[in-house]
Amino acid sequence: MSSSDTAARPGAVPAVAPTGTEAPRPAWTGPLALPAMTLLVAVVVLLAWQYLPPALGVPKYIIPTVTDMAAEMSRMWRQEQLLGHIVSTATMATLGFIAGGLLGAACGYGLGLSRLWERVLSPYILALQIAPKVAFAPLFIMWFGYNSWPKLVVTVLVVFFPILVNVLQSMKTTDRDLVNLARAYSMSRSQIFWKVYFPASMPNLLAGLRIGATLAVIGVTVGELVGGGVGLGYLITYGEGQANTSMVFNAIVLLTVIGIVLYWAVAAAETRILHYVPRISQ
Repeated sequence: MSSSDTAARPGAVPAVAPTGTEAPRPAWTGPLALPAMTLLVAVVVLLAWQYLPPALGVPKYIIPTVTDMAAEMSRMWRQEQLLGHIVSTATMATLGFIAGGLLGAACGYGLGLSRLWERVLSPYILALQIAPKVAFAPLFIMWFGYNSWPKLVVTVLVVFFPILVNVLQSMKTTDRDLVNLARAYSMSRSQIFWKVYFPASMPNLLAGLRIGATLAVIGVTVGELVGGGVGLGYLITYGEGQANTSMVFNAIVLLTVIGIVLYWAVAAAETRILHYVPRISQ
């Protein structure tokens, strides 16, 4: 009897490969592969930044080399009170992120629980979202003066809308069967919110917070560029006036680092909070 006839029999059992005989994984897929590849890319970029502009004849006042930026960073630390500017920007970005996140989440949950108010306020929220936030910065300076309030308010506005939209969308897409089941058990509106709506909204809320963490740095930088007297955005303006491109690049790098730290903090919190959500492993 041929093997094809055997496979066609109803009672035939297909051959199964023995366990423990998986093909060995390539060496580059180990636990240290991803950090090593990331570090390798960083080294390549730094080397290209250091040697490529001089090789192409680009002046240092256009694109400074890595060593020039390092020397300028040391000078800024000694003479420009760099630490104070970093702390000011990081503090305003964090406070604006927290305030904007709380306000956006509260408004999103409130509008999600009231379809009437959502329809009434949606055109005004959309109009405020479309309006460029940069244009508000000079207005806030005229209202609040040259202090920390304008950049804080701009940061709150920038962070507010992504979180509002994400939370409101999650409230609209919550499983109606769960809501009806909670009502069948005679739960109050507050119980339904805390036991159904709020847990269901956590993935969207934390995704909005991740977006807001990156936008917070943009908001505080806009405020410092327009009317700040302290902060990394102010150093960008100051370096531009002095034609000091190394200072400008250093300030941009430090702003990027602050944004990455905020993003990683939210991502770490998301991993702890949403530990029950299955994730796709590569």
